[in-house]
Amino acid sequence: MDQHDRLIWQMTAYEENCPQRIQHFLKVTSFAELIGRREKLDDKTYRILHTAAVVHDIGIRPSLEKFGSAAGEYQQIEGPPVAERLLHSLEYEASEIERVCYLIAHHHTYHDIDGLDYQILVEADFLVNIFEHDLKDDARTSIRDSIFCTAGGLHLFDTLYPRS
Repeated sequence: MDQHDRLIWQMTAYEENCPQRIQHFLKVTSFAELIGRREKLDDKTYRILHTAAVVHDIGIRPSLEKFGSAAGEYQQIEGPPVAERLLHSLEYEASEIERVCYLIAHHHTYHDIDGLDYQILVEADFLVNIFEHDLKDDARTSIRDSIFCTAGGLHLFDTLYPRS
């Protein structure tokens, strides 16, 4: 089993008894992979994106325990230390761990996006959240216009959520 498969199995175990979070990270990972390949990311950036997509919401559980809330601001605080320990245990490179933790710490921050890995992670998360939260036309249009900019993300958005 390769490192990425081990990561997915570890995250599945971490989110035991929470099928919605397991399904969420698997869907975000699939969309991120599709967009990343369409955008022709280099191998290292693609690997970081894939890893970040798997663990992007790892801060939900400690946020709920500590604050009684899964708000994005808490996830961004609580997620990086948990992810760092997990990725270190799976022998990820230090530079990859650092970037993945940065992405976790910012994945609910939609300004100053500083790389395609960050942009694609945000787009993939929104593609899933729009569906999971049953957002309506006005909200979807606002998200599309303010967040999405990659060709792959826009194509998936328009395919999933055509304008009425």
